[in-house]
Amino acid sequence: MTLLGKSLLELRALVEKKELSEKETFEYFLERSKKYNTNINAYLTYGENDGFPIAVKDNFCTKGLRTTASSKVLENFVPQYESTVTDRLKHRGFGILGKTNMDAWAHGSSTETSDFGPTKNPWNNEYVAGGSSGGSGAAVSAYLAPAAIGSETAGSIRGPAAWCGIVGLKPTYGRVSRYGVVAMGSSLDCPGPMTITVEDAAYLLEIIAGNDSFDATSSSAPTEAYRKKLSEKRTLTIGIPDIYFEGGDSEVAEAARASIKVMEKQGHTVKKIELMNPRYAISVYTILQRAEVSSNLSRYTGIRYGDDRSYFGDEAKKRIMLGTYTLSYGYYDAYYKKAQRVRTLIVEDFKRVFGEVDVIVAPAMSTAAIKLGDSSKYSFFGELADVLTEPSAIAGIPAISVPVGLTSKGLPIGMQIMGNYFDEATILNLAYQFERETEFFGVIKNGIKNYKD
Repeated sequence: MTLLGKSLLELRALVEKKELSEKETFEYFLERSKKYNTNINAYLTYGENDGFPIAVKDNFCTKGLRTTASSKVLENFVPQYESTVTDRLKHRGFGILGKTNMDAWAHGSSTETSDFGPTKNPWNNEYVAGGSSGGSGAAVSAYLAPAAIGSETAGSIRGPAAWCGIVGLKPTYGRVSRYGVVAMGSSLDCPGPMTITVEDAAYLLEIIAGNDSFDATSSSAPTEAYRKKLSEKRTLTIGIPDIYFEGGDSEVAEAARASIKVMEKQGHTVKKIELMNPRYAISVYTILQRAEVSSNLSRYTGIRYGDDRSYFGDEAKKRIMLGTYTLSYGYYDAYYKKAQRVRTLIVEDFKRVFGEVDVIVAPAMSTAAIKLGDSSKYSFFGELADVLTEPSAIAGIPAISVPVGLTSKGLPIGMQIMGNYFDEATILNLAYQFERETEFFGVIKNGIKNYKD
């Protein structure tokens, strides 16, 4: 029996029917990972064969298993406690196949700032996998894991998902606990699933979502039976912001518009909407994220754990300096306080639009994956690359990226569906209906010749 290309839930069904054991499943993916990881560099550390396999981004603390955040500062750090996300997964029978590569401290959108080398895109190893959850995206894309957990601050789940041709779900801020996640932007960070299918994403969200007494920012809003709601026949009003289709790669915009026509044929209503130019989010995110980074990274002194600050990479140092500057006396009002005010305007803009529509659909990224090394041409590459995902991240609303085709160079294109606060069920429902209609089941269902068994 071949396992290649089977979704997480398909594999779990085989285990439940006793046609496959958890140990056999774990060993299958472990063998594939060790075979192909040299080419892709998706994994930094492997776990123990104890449960159904899943990959986890290396900024989630895992008790007894090295957690580096892809920084040399934490190269030998082994946590004494478990993050809430991984703890909940373990209680549902999952075992950590491995910890995946990322931009160091999650600072970046290409996984090229990792102190352990960049992750390469499985579709073409000359291109980046995206970031900061690039290792998780590539692991699922090359079928080195049936699913993975990532985290997003401004596009770090949706970006790699779009560029690697998989599904990536960023829940509402507070829907999933941040406890045990190495903090980057504390008012922005969101853990979420990266999968082959929408149903897999819904399944994992059911497991990891919910209030957590260890995280004061986690919401007490009730979770839903996300998988059950996938098959509900719903007619939605879809908002289309033209500003999100301008200035990027024409192939990406055309693929997104073609996908919207599919949704329209399914009976959904398409409505033009006006949203703030997403470029306003670049400055807001840059200021707020740097300010929070300067605070969060101040704990890494090398006194209690990890190595000293001389091990910080250039990107971390730049972000600490800029964040400290914007919070300093005389500049707080001019930069940080003003950025918070604009953030409020972005939040209010989304709330206004969700009074008119159920969801918003647009390209996830303005371009397909870029070549390795090209990010160094831009001082603020991450902020520029994530321009279409930053506004929703700043506002804290849920969003999902699904694959909608390939460019002329054979690189994946992603489309995002954004929803109202704590309405993950609606964006998952629309994504699922679209997926059924088009059969875009991600990279594995379409097949990658280089990664066949």
